[in-house]
Amino acid sequence: MKRARLVLAVGAIVVISVTAAIRVWTTGAGARASSPYRYRYERPVKGAVLAALRQEIAFYQDRAARDPVGGLDLAALGQTYLKMARATGDLTWYLLAEQSAHRSLANLPAGNSGALLVLAKVAEARHDFSTAIRLAQETQGVDGLAVIVTSELARGNAAGARQAVEILAGRAPGLGSYTLRALVSIAQGRDEDATADFQRALAAEEAGETGSSAYARTLWGRYLYQRGRHDLARVLYLEALRVLPQYPLALVHLAELELRAGAYHAAEDLLTRVVTLTTASPNVYDHVVLRGLARTRELQGDAEGGRRFWDMAETRLRRDAASGAFGHRRELAKLLLSRLDRNGVGEALSLLGAELKVRRDADTLETLAWALMRAGRWQEAAAATHEALSAGVRDARLFYRAAVIEQHLGHGAAAQRLFRRARLTDPTFDERARLVAGMGL
Repeated sequence: MKRARLVLAVGAIVVISVTAAIRVWTTGAGARASSPYRYRYERPVKGAVLAALRQEIAFYQDRAARDPVGGLDLAALGQTYLKMARATGDLTWYLLAEQSAHRSLANLPAGNSGALLVLAKVAEARHDFSTAIRLAQETQGVDGLAVIVTSELARGNAAGARQAVEILAGRAPGLGSYTLRALVSIAQGRDEDATADFQRALAAEEAGETGSSAYARTLWGRYLYQRGRHDLARVLYLEALRVLPQYPLALVHLAELELRAGAYHAAEDLLTRVVTLTTASPNVYDHVVLRGLARTRELQGDAEGGRRFWDMAETRLRRDAASGAFGHRRELAKLLLSRLDRNGVGEALSLLGAELKVRRDADTLETLAWALMRAGRWQEAAAATHEALSAGVRDARLFYRAAVIEQHLGHGAAAQRLFRRARLTDPTFDERARLVAGMGL
Protein backbone atom coordinates (compact mmCIF):
# COMPACT_ATOMS: atom_id res chain seq x y z
CA MET A 1 0.00 0.00 0.00
CA LYS A 2 1.18 3.43 -0.86
CA ARG A 3 1.34 5.87 2.06
CA ALA A 4 1.12 9.68 2.06
CA ARG A 5 2.02 11.98 4.92
CA LEU A 6 0.97 15.51 5.71
CA VAL A 7 2.69 17.57 8.38
CA LEU A 8 0.40 20.02 10.13
CA ALA A 9 2.20 22.59 12.28
CA VAL A 10 -0.53 24.51 14.09
CA GLY A 11 0.46 24.82 17.72
CA ALA A 12 1.94 21.33 17.61
CA ILE A 13 2.97 18.94 14.86
CA VAL A 14 0.42 16.34 13.91
CA VAL A 15 1.23 13.64 11.40
CA ILE A 16 -1.53 11.99 9.45
CA SER A 17 -0.96 8.84 7.51
CA VAL A 18 -3.63 7.69 5.11
CA THR A 19 -3.90 4.71 2.83
CA ALA A 20 -4.01 5.71 -0.80
CA ALA A 21 -6.97 4.31 -2.66
CA ILE A 22 -6.76 6.64 -5.60
CA ARG A 23 -6.90 5.68 -9.23
CA VAL A 24 -3.52 5.86 -10.94
CA TRP A 25 -3.24 8.79 -13.33
CA THR A 26 -1.74 6.75 -16.13
CA THR A 27 -4.52 4.14 -16.24
CA GLY A 28 -8.25 4.28 -16.62
CA ALA A 29 -10.17 7.31 -17.79
CA GLY A 30 -7.27 9.72 -17.53
CA ALA A 31 -5.06 7.73 -19.89
CA ARG A 32 -7.91 7.23 -22.36
CA ALA A 33 -8.94 10.87 -22.49
CA SER A 34 -10.49 11.47 -25.89
CA SER A 35 -9.20 14.08 -28.31
CA PRO A 36 -11.25 17.05 -27.02
CA TYR A 37 -9.58 16.73 -23.60
CA ARG A 38 -6.23 15.12 -24.31
CA TYR A 39 -3.03 17.14 -23.86
CA ARG A 40 -1.24 16.74 -27.18
CA TYR A 41 2.26 17.80 -26.22
CA GLU A 42 5.12 16.27 -24.31
CA ARG A 43 4.64 16.68 -20.58
CA PRO A 44 7.43 18.11 -18.41
CA VAL A 45 9.28 15.55 -16.33
CA LYS A 46 8.53 15.53 -12.62
CA GLY A 47 9.89 18.64 -10.91
CA ALA A 48 10.91 20.29 -14.20
CA VAL A 49 8.47 23.21 -13.94
CA LEU A 50 9.61 24.30 -10.48
CA ALA A 51 13.25 23.68 -11.41
CA ALA A 52 12.87 25.94 -14.45
CA LEU A 53 11.23 28.64 -12.32
CA ARG A 54 14.05 28.46 -9.78
CA GLN A 55 16.57 28.91 -12.60
CA GLU A 56 14.60 31.84 -13.99
CA ILE A 57 14.50 33.47 -10.55
CA ALA A 58 18.25 33.01 -10.11
CA PHE A 59 18.84 34.48 -13.59
CA TYR A 60 16.88 37.68 -12.90
CA GLN A 61 18.22 37.99 -9.37
CA ASP A 62 21.73 37.99 -10.83
CA ARG A 63 20.81 40.55 -13.51
CA ALA A 64 19.12 42.81 -10.96
CA ALA A 65 22.18 42.61 -8.69
CA ARG A 66 24.41 43.65 -11.60
CA ASP A 67 22.19 46.65 -12.37
CA PRO A 68 20.80 47.87 -9.02
CA VAL A 69 19.43 51.11 -10.50
CA GLY A 70 17.64 49.39 -13.38
CA GLY A 71 13.92 48.63 -13.50
CA LEU A 72 13.20 46.08 -16.20
CA ASP A 73 15.05 43.13 -14.66
CA LEU A 74 13.36 43.76 -11.30
CA ALA A 75 9.97 43.78 -13.04
CA ALA A 76 10.83 40.50 -14.76
CA LEU A 77 11.95 39.07 -11.42
CA GLY A 78 8.63 40.07 -9.88
CA GLN A 79 6.77 38.35 -12.70
CA THR A 80 8.76 35.16 -12.12
CA TYR A 81 8.00 35.30 -8.40
CA LEU A 82 4.31 35.44 -9.36
CA LYS A 83 4.70 32.34 -11.52
CA MET A 84 6.18 30.54 -8.53
CA ALA A 85 3.31 31.77 -6.32
CA ARG A 86 0.74 30.35 -8.73
CA ALA A 87 2.64 27.08 -9.10
CA THR A 88 3.05 26.47 -5.35
CA GLY A 89 0.38 28.53 -3.59
CA ASP A 90 3.07 29.80 -1.21
CA LEU A 91 2.10 33.34 -0.19
CA THR A 92 5.74 34.31 0.40
CA TRP A 93 6.26 34.56 -3.36
CA TYR A 94 3.53 37.21 -3.65
CA LEU A 95 5.30 39.35 -1.08
CA LEU A 96 8.62 38.98 -2.90
CA ALA A 97 6.91 39.88 -6.19
CA GLU A 98 5.42 42.99 -4.63
CA GLN A 99 8.78 44.09 -3.23
CA SER A 100 10.50 43.61 -6.60
CA ALA A 101 7.79 45.58 -8.41
CA HIS A 102 8.04 48.52 -5.99
CA ARG A 103 11.84 48.60 -6.38
CA SER A 104 11.41 48.45 -10.14
CA LEU A 105 9.02 51.40 -10.18
CA ALA A 106 11.29 53.39 -7.89
CA ASN A 107 14.09 52.94 -10.43
CA LEU A 108 11.91 53.26 -13.53
CA PRO A 109 8.67 55.14 -12.73
CA ALA A 110 7.61 55.80 -16.35
CA GLY A 111 6.68 53.23 -18.99
CA ASN A 112 7.07 50.33 -16.59
CA SER A 113 4.00 48.26 -17.43
CA GLY A 114 5.67 45.05 -16.26
CA ALA A 115 5.97 46.25 -12.67
CA LEU A 116 2.42 47.68 -12.73
CA LEU A 117 1.10 44.32 -13.88
CA VAL A 118 2.85 42.56 -10.99
CA LEU A 119 1.26 44.96 -8.50
CA ALA A 120 -2.14 44.50 -10.17
CA LYS A 121 -1.91 40.73 -9.74
CA VAL A 122 -0.77 41.04 -6.14
CA ALA A 123 -3.67 43.42 -5.44
CA GLU A 124 -6.05 40.88 -6.94
CA ALA A 125 -4.59 38.16 -4.72
CA ARG A 126 -5.25 40.44 -1.74
CA HIS A 127 -8.87 40.87 -2.92
CA ASP A 128 -8.25 44.57 -3.52
CA PHE A 129 -10.03 44.36 -6.85
CA SER A 130 -10.52 48.09 -7.41
CA THR A 131 -6.77 48.68 -7.15
CA ALA A 132 -6.10 45.65 -9.34
CA ILE A 133 -8.38 47.01 -12.08
CA ARG A 134 -6.90 50.51 -11.87
CA LEU A 135 -3.32 49.23 -12.15
CA ALA A 136 -4.23 46.78 -14.91
CA GLN A 137 -5.83 49.58 -16.91
CA GLU A 138 -2.59 51.56 -16.66
CA THR A 139 -0.64 48.71 -18.27
CA GLN A 140 -2.76 48.98 -21.45
CA GLY A 141 -1.88 45.39 -22.40
CA VAL A 142 -3.59 42.05 -22.88
CA ASP A 143 -2.24 40.71 -19.57
CA GLY A 144 -3.86 43.65 -17.85
CA LEU A 145 -7.16 42.83 -19.54
CA ALA A 146 -7.02 39.33 -18.03
CA VAL A 147 -6.71 40.85 -14.54
CA ILE A 148 -9.67 43.11 -15.26
CA VAL A 149 -11.81 40.14 -16.31
CA THR A 150 -11.21 38.11 -13.17
CA SER A 151 -11.41 41.13 -10.86
CA GLU A 152 -14.72 42.26 -12.36
CA LEU A 153 -16.10 38.73 -11.92
CA ALA A 154 -15.06 38.83 -8.27
CA ARG A 155 -16.81 42.18 -7.83
CA GLY A 156 -19.98 40.67 -9.30
CA ASN A 157 -19.79 42.83 -12.42
CA ALA A 158 -20.33 40.16 -15.08
CA ALA A 159 -21.19 42.79 -17.70
CA GLY A 160 -17.87 44.57 -17.12
CA ALA A 161 -16.04 41.26 -17.27
CA ARG A 162 -17.78 40.45 -20.57
CA GLN A 163 -16.72 43.75 -22.10
CA ALA A 164 -13.09 43.21 -21.10
CA VAL A 165 -12.93 39.56 -22.15
CA GLU A 166 -14.33 40.24 -25.61
CA ILE A 167 -11.57 42.81 -26.18
CA LEU A 168 -9.03 40.33 -24.82
CA ALA A 169 -10.23 37.47 -27.04
CA GLY A 170 -10.15 39.79 -30.04
CA ARG A 171 -6.59 40.95 -29.37
CA ALA A 172 -5.12 37.66 -28.15
CA PRO A 173 -7.26 34.66 -29.11
CA GLY A 174 -5.94 31.52 -27.48
CA LEU A 175 -5.96 29.19 -24.51
CA GLY A 176 -5.97 31.89 -21.83
CA SER A 177 -8.53 34.27 -23.32
CA TYR A 178 -10.99 31.53 -24.29
CA THR A 179 -10.78 30.02 -20.81
CA LEU A 180 -11.56 33.39 -19.25
CA ARG A 181 -14.45 33.95 -21.66
CA ALA A 182 -15.85 30.57 -20.63
CA LEU A 183 -15.75 31.72 -16.98
CA VAL A 184 -17.66 34.88 -17.86
CA SER A 185 -20.25 32.84 -19.75
CA ILE A 186 -20.71 30.58 -16.71
CA ALA A 187 -21.28 33.65 -14.53
CA GLN A 188 -23.97 34.80 -16.97
CA GLY A 189 -25.64 31.38 -17.34
CA ARG A 190 -24.56 30.97 -20.97
CA ASP A 191 -23.74 27.28 -20.81
CA GLU A 192 -23.46 26.61 -24.55
CA ASP A 193 -21.07 29.53 -24.96
CA ALA A 194 -18.98 28.31 -22.03
CA THR A 195 -18.69 24.81 -23.49
CA ALA A 196 -17.74 26.17 -26.90
CA ASP A 197 -15.02 28.35 -25.39
CA PHE A 198 -13.56 25.54 -23.30
CA GLN A 199 -13.35 23.53 -26.52
CA ARG A 200 -11.72 26.45 -28.33
CA ALA A 201 -9.26 26.89 -25.48
CA LEU A 202 -7.94 23.32 -25.61
CA ALA A 203 -7.89 23.34 -29.41
CA ALA A 204 -5.74 26.50 -29.31
CA GLU A 205 -3.25 25.42 -26.63
CA GLU A 206 0.42 25.35 -27.53
CA ALA A 207 3.46 23.54 -26.21
CA GLY A 208 4.88 25.11 -23.07
CA GLU A 209 1.54 26.35 -21.72
CA THR A 210 1.42 23.56 -19.15
CA GLY A 211 0.12 25.68 -16.26
CA SER A 212 -2.64 27.24 -18.36
CA SER A 213 -3.46 23.86 -19.88
CA ALA A 214 -3.96 22.27 -16.47
CA TYR A 215 -5.95 25.30 -15.29
CA ALA A 216 -8.33 25.22 -18.27
CA ARG A 217 -9.03 21.49 -17.86
CA THR A 218 -9.63 21.88 -14.14
CA LEU A 219 -12.12 24.71 -14.65
CA TRP A 220 -13.92 22.78 -17.38
CA GLY A 221 -14.05 19.76 -15.10
CA ARG A 222 -15.44 21.90 -12.28
CA TYR A 223 -18.14 23.25 -14.59
CA LEU A 224 -19.12 19.70 -15.65
CA TYR A 225 -19.13 18.55 -12.01
CA GLN A 226 -21.60 21.33 -11.23
CA ARG A 227 -23.82 20.02 -14.04
CA GLY A 228 -23.80 16.47 -12.65
CA ARG A 229 -21.49 15.09 -15.36
CA HIS A 230 -19.06 13.47 -12.96
CA ASP A 231 -17.44 10.98 -15.37
CA LEU A 232 -16.36 13.74 -17.75
CA ALA A 233 -15.27 15.91 -14.85
CA ARG A 234 -13.03 13.07 -13.67
CA VAL A 235 -11.52 12.71 -17.14
CA LEU A 236 -10.60 16.39 -17.20
CA TYR A 237 -9.20 16.45 -13.65
CA LEU A 238 -7.07 13.40 -14.35
CA GLU A 239 -5.84 14.87 -17.62
CA ALA A 240 -4.88 18.08 -15.79
CA LEU A 241 -2.91 15.92 -13.35
CA ARG A 242 -1.34 14.03 -16.22
CA VAL A 243 -0.01 17.40 -17.42
CA LEU A 244 1.05 18.55 -13.93
CA PRO A 245 0.85 15.67 -11.42
CA GLN A 246 0.96 17.94 -8.35
CA TYR A 247 -1.38 20.65 -9.64
CA PRO A 248 -3.14 21.85 -6.45
CA LEU A 249 -6.42 23.04 -7.98
CA ALA A 250 -7.03 19.74 -9.77
CA LEU A 251 -6.14 17.75 -6.66
CA VAL A 252 -8.63 19.72 -4.55
CA HIS A 253 -11.48 19.37 -7.03
CA LEU A 254 -10.80 15.69 -7.67
CA ALA A 255 -10.83 15.17 -3.90
CA GLU A 256 -14.33 16.72 -3.78
CA LEU A 257 -15.47 14.37 -6.53
CA GLU A 258 -14.07 11.35 -4.65
CA LEU A 259 -15.77 12.55 -1.49
CA ARG A 260 -19.06 12.78 -3.37
CA ALA A 261 -18.56 9.16 -4.48
CA GLY A 262 -17.85 8.04 -0.92
CA ALA A 263 -14.21 7.24 -1.68
CA TYR A 264 -12.96 8.71 1.60
CA HIS A 265 -9.41 7.33 1.58
CA ALA A 266 -8.91 8.54 -1.99
CA ALA A 267 -10.18 12.00 -1.03
CA GLU A 268 -7.84 12.18 1.98
CA ASP A 269 -4.90 11.03 -0.09
CA LEU A 270 -5.54 13.71 -2.71
CA LEU A 271 -5.88 16.43 -0.10
CA THR A 272 -2.66 15.44 1.64
CA ARG A 273 -0.84 15.65 -1.69
CA VAL A 274 -1.81 19.29 -2.18
CA VAL A 275 0.55 20.99 0.26
CA THR A 276 2.69 20.47 3.33
CA LEU A 277 1.32 22.79 5.99
CA THR A 278 3.75 24.69 8.17
CA THR A 279 3.43 27.88 10.17
CA ALA A 280 6.67 29.15 8.65
CA SER A 281 5.36 29.08 5.07
CA PRO A 282 1.65 29.92 4.81
CA ASN A 283 -0.03 28.63 1.68
CA VAL A 284 -3.21 29.68 -0.07
CA TYR A 285 -4.39 26.05 0.02
CA ASP A 286 -3.82 25.49 3.76
CA HIS A 287 -7.38 26.11 4.85
CA VAL A 288 -8.81 24.30 1.80
CA VAL A 289 -6.95 21.12 2.77
CA LEU A 290 -7.90 21.37 6.44
CA ARG A 291 -11.58 22.01 5.73
CA GLY A 292 -11.62 19.17 3.22
CA LEU A 293 -10.12 16.78 5.76
CA ALA A 294 -12.59 17.95 8.41
CA ARG A 295 -15.56 17.25 6.16
CA THR A 296 -14.10 13.89 5.11
CA ARG A 297 -13.76 12.81 8.73
CA GLU A 298 -17.27 14.01 9.57
CA LEU A 299 -18.83 12.11 6.67
CA GLN A 300 -17.13 8.98 7.95
CA GLY A 301 -18.69 9.50 11.36
CA ASP A 302 -15.43 10.62 13.01
CA ALA A 303 -16.77 13.65 14.86
CA GLU A 304 -13.63 14.10 16.97
CA GLY A 305 -11.32 13.95 13.95
CA GLY A 306 -13.52 16.42 12.10
CA ARG A 307 -13.52 18.80 15.07
CA ARG A 308 -9.72 18.69 15.25
CA PHE A 309 -9.37 19.68 11.61
CA TRP A 310 -12.06 22.39 11.88
CA ASP A 311 -10.08 23.86 14.79
CA MET A 312 -6.89 23.89 12.73
CA ALA A 313 -8.66 25.45 9.75
CA GLU A 314 -10.20 28.13 11.96
CA THR A 315 -6.80 28.99 13.45
CA ARG A 316 -5.37 29.43 9.96
CA LEU A 317 -8.27 31.48 8.65
CA ARG A 318 -8.37 33.76 11.70
CA ARG A 319 -4.68 34.47 11.29
CA ASP A 320 -5.12 35.27 7.60
CA ALA A 321 -8.23 37.41 8.13
CA ALA A 322 -6.56 39.33 10.96
CA SER A 323 -3.45 40.05 8.91
CA GLY A 324 -5.48 41.68 6.16
CA ALA A 325 -2.85 40.48 3.70
CA PHE A 326 -4.73 37.88 1.67
CA GLY A 327 -8.32 38.06 2.85
CA HIS A 328 -10.13 34.77 3.51
CA ARG A 329 -12.95 36.56 5.33
CA ARG A 330 -15.57 34.70 3.28
CA GLU A 331 -13.89 31.36 3.95
CA LEU A 332 -13.80 32.06 7.70
CA ALA A 333 -17.49 33.01 7.60
CA LYS A 334 -18.31 29.73 5.84
CA LEU A 335 -16.39 27.79 8.45
CA LEU A 336 -18.19 29.51 11.32
CA LEU A 337 -21.55 28.77 9.70
CA SER A 338 -20.58 25.15 9.02
CA ARG A 339 -19.79 24.57 12.69
CA LEU A 340 -23.41 25.32 13.65
CA ASP A 341 -22.34 27.57 16.52
CA ARG A 342 -25.01 30.21 17.12
CA ASN A 343 -22.36 32.52 18.56
CA GLY A 344 -20.56 32.46 15.21
CA VAL A 345 -23.46 33.85 13.17
CA GLY A 346 -22.91 37.46 14.22
CA GLU A 347 -19.20 37.24 13.47
CA ALA A 348 -19.93 35.64 10.09
CA LEU A 349 -22.26 38.51 9.20
CA SER A 350 -19.61 41.04 10.23
CA LEU A 351 -16.97 39.30 8.12
CA LEU A 352 -19.28 39.17 5.12
CA GLY A 353 -20.19 42.83 5.51
CA ALA A 354 -16.53 43.71 5.11
CA GLU A 355 -16.06 41.22 2.26
CA LEU A 356 -19.02 42.51 0.27
CA LYS A 357 -17.38 45.92 0.08
CA VAL A 358 -14.72 44.42 -2.19
CA ARG A 359 -16.17 41.12 -3.48
CA ARG A 360 -19.84 40.83 -4.44
CA ASP A 361 -19.93 37.70 -6.58
CA ALA A 362 -22.56 34.96 -6.42
CA ASP A 363 -20.55 32.83 -3.98
CA THR A 364 -20.20 35.67 -1.47
CA LEU A 365 -23.87 36.58 -1.77
CA GLU A 366 -24.90 32.93 -1.30
CA THR A 367 -22.79 32.80 1.87
CA LEU A 368 -24.47 36.01 3.05
CA ALA A 369 -27.88 34.44 2.46
CA TRP A 370 -26.81 31.45 4.55
CA ALA A 371 -25.72 33.69 7.43
CA LEU A 372 -28.95 35.71 7.24
CA MET A 373 -30.99 32.49 7.34
CA ARG A 374 -29.13 31.43 10.47
CA ALA A 375 -29.87 34.85 11.98
CA GLY A 376 -33.58 34.52 11.17
CA ARG A 377 -33.47 37.44 8.73
CA TRP A 378 -35.29 35.64 5.92
CA GLN A 379 -36.40 38.62 3.83
CA GLU A 380 -32.82 39.89 3.66
CA ALA A 381 -31.65 36.38 2.80
CA ALA A 382 -34.10 36.33 -0.11
CA ALA A 383 -32.76 39.68 -1.33
CA ALA A 384 -29.22 38.30 -1.25
CA THR A 385 -30.12 35.25 -3.38
CA HIS A 386 -32.07 37.43 -5.82
CA GLU A 387 -29.01 39.61 -6.32
CA ALA A 388 -26.76 36.55 -6.67
CA LEU A 389 -28.98 35.16 -9.44
CA SER A 390 -29.46 38.49 -11.22
CA ALA A 391 -26.56 38.04 -13.65
CA GLY A 392 -28.02 34.73 -14.85
CA VAL A 393 -25.65 32.27 -13.17
CA ARG A 394 -26.94 28.67 -13.05
CA ASP A 395 -25.82 27.04 -9.80
CA ALA A 396 -27.75 24.16 -8.20
CA ARG A 397 -26.48 25.08 -4.75
CA LEU A 398 -27.66 28.68 -5.11
CA PHE A 399 -31.02 27.66 -6.61
CA TYR A 400 -31.58 25.23 -3.75
CA ARG A 401 -30.77 27.77 -1.03
CA ALA A 402 -33.01 30.34 -2.69
CA ALA A 403 -35.80 27.72 -2.83
CA VAL A 404 -35.48 26.92 0.88
CA ILE A 405 -35.71 30.64 1.69
CA GLU A 406 -38.80 31.14 -0.50
CA GLN A 407 -40.40 28.07 1.04
CA HIS A 408 -39.82 29.44 4.54
CA LEU A 409 -41.39 32.76 3.51
CA GLY A 410 -44.50 30.92 2.31
CA HIS A 411 -43.84 31.48 -1.40
CA GLY A 412 -44.61 27.92 -2.47
CA ALA A 413 -44.78 28.43 -6.24
CA ALA A 414 -41.50 30.37 -6.32
CA ALA A 415 -39.84 27.71 -4.16
CA GLN A 416 -40.95 24.90 -6.48
CA ARG A 417 -39.65 26.79 -9.53
CA LEU A 418 -36.27 27.15 -7.86
CA PHE A 419 -36.16 23.50 -6.77
CA ARG A 420 -36.86 22.52 -10.41
CA ARG A 421 -34.07 24.81 -11.63
CA ALA A 422 -31.66 23.17 -9.20
CA ARG A 423 -32.60 19.71 -10.51
CA LEU A 424 -32.32 20.82 -14.13
CA THR A 425 -28.91 22.39 -13.51
CA ASP A 426 -27.53 19.32 -11.71
CA PRO A 427 -29.78 16.23 -11.67
CA THR A 428 -27.41 14.61 -9.13
CA PHE A 429 -27.75 17.41 -6.57
CA ASP A 430 -29.17 15.31 -3.74
CA GLU A 431 -28.81 15.32 0.04
CA ARG A 432 -25.30 13.87 -0.13
CA ALA A 433 -24.26 16.56 -2.60
CA ARG A 434 -25.48 19.19 -0.15
CA LEU A 435 -23.52 17.56 2.67
CA VAL A 436 -20.32 17.44 0.61
CA ALA A 437 -20.84 21.07 -0.44
CA GLY A 438 -21.22 22.00 3.24
CA MET A 439 -24.43 23.94 2.72
CA GLY A 440 -25.50 23.66 6.34
CA LEU A 441 -29.16 23.00 5.52
